[in-house]
Amino acid sequence: MRRGGLRAVLTFALVIAAYLGLNFFIGWNAQTWLNAWLPGFPGAALWTLLALAALGYLIGRLRFLPKPVGRGLKVFGAYYIGLFEYAVLLLPIADLAVWLFYEAGSDYKDTVESIGFVVAVLLLLLFAWGTWNAWTPIVRKYEIDVEKAAGGRRRMDIVLVSDLHLGNIVGNRHLDRLLPRVERIKPDLILLAGDVLDDVIEPFIRNRMAERLGRLAAPLGVYAVLGNHEYYGGHIEEYVERMAALGIPVLRDERATPGGILNVVGRKDKAAESMDPQGRKPVAELLKGVDRSLPIILMDHQPYGYAADEEAGVDIVVSGHTHRGQFAPNHWVTGRLFELDWGYLRKGRMHAVVSSGYGTWGPPVRLASRSEIVHLSVTFSGGA
Repeated sequence: MRRGGLRAVLTFALVIAAYLGLNFFIGWNAQTWLNAWLPGFPGAALWTLLALAALGYLIGRLRFLPKPVGRGLKVFGAYYIGLFEYAVLLLPIADLAVWLFYEAGSDYKDTVESIGFVVAVLLLLLFAWGTWNAWTPIVRKYEIDVEKAAGGRRRMDIVLVSDLHLGNIVGNRHLDRLLPRVERIKPDLILLAGDVLDDVIEPFIRNRMAERLGRLAAPLGVYAVLGNHEYYGGHIEEYVERMAALGIPVLRDERATPGGILNVVGRKDKAAESMDPQGRKPVAELLKGVDRSLPIILMDHQPYGYAADEEAGVDIVVSGHTHRGQFAPNHWVTGRLFELDWGYLRKGRMHAVVSSGYGTWGPPVRLASRSEIVHLSVTFSGGA
C-alpha cells in the first residue's frame, strides 16, 4: 500500500475510533443518569438504541434493507447527528458539575439525577429553537450596484436559493413555504446554487417534488448548478433531465444569456475535480468569448476561488454549501475555512454572496444560522 493510502486508512480508523469512543462516553452518561432516575432500566435497550442512532445514517444506506426501514434509519440517524454534537459539548460540563457538587457534600445519586434533567431540558430547548430556525425561512436582501448596462434595465430583482437538500427530511412541506415567499418578491431571475437534492433522487421522485419545484418562475428564467450532494447521490444525468423537463437548465460549466441582457455562468461543483472524469473548467476558460459589456453572474456552489473569479471579470458570484455551519459552534469552523462563509463581500469590482441555505443536511436544526431565501436587488449604473 502506498504511503498516501496508508495515511488515509489510518486517518479513517482514528476518526471511527474517536466517534465510537465519544458515543461510549454519551452512553455511559445516559446509563448513569437512568440508573439514578429509573433504577432497573434495561441497559441493553439503551445501548441498542444508541447503536442504531449512532450508525443509523450509514446503516440506512444499505441496499438490502427494505426501503421504509432504510429511510427510517437514515432519518433517525440524521436527528442523532445534532444530538451527538450537543451531548459532546454539554456532558463534560455536566460531569464537572456533578463532581463539584459531590465534593461539596451533595448526595451523588440526587445530583446525577438533577443535572441529568438539566442537560435533557437544555437539549430539548436547543432542538426546539433550532427546529424553528430551520422550518421558518426568512428573506435576506442585499442591495448591489453593477457598473454595466443590462439591455437598458436600470434594476433587477434576483432570487438566490441554495441547499434545498430535498430528500427524506426536507420535502414538499418546506417547498410550500418557499413558493409564496419567492412569488412575493416577483423576481426577474431565479438562481438555484446547488444541492437541490440531499443525495439520492428517489425521495424527489416518490414524493413528486418536481411538481412544486416546477412552479418557480421568473421572466428571465430559472437556472441551477450542481452541488456536491448531487455528485454524492450519483443520479446526475437523471436529475439534469428532470430539471430540464421543468424548464430549469442545470448549467455544467456552461453559460446562458437570458433575455440577451446578462450572462449567467454555471460551474460544475468542486466535487467534479475528483468525481467527474472530465473535471471542471477554470472560470477564465468558461468566460472566453463572453460579451463582457453585459453583467456576468457566476453560480459556483462552493465559495472558493474568489481571486480567480474577480480577475476573470465576474461581476456577481453566488454560492451556498456552507450552511454557515448549520448549528453553532460549527460557524467558527466555516468562518475559517472560507473567505466568505455567509453573507456579502465586495472584492474589487466583484460582489460575492453566500447563502446559508434553504434546507438542512442531517437534522432539521439551525443554531446561529437561519433557513433563508436571498433577494438580490441589483442596480445597473453603467447604462444610459
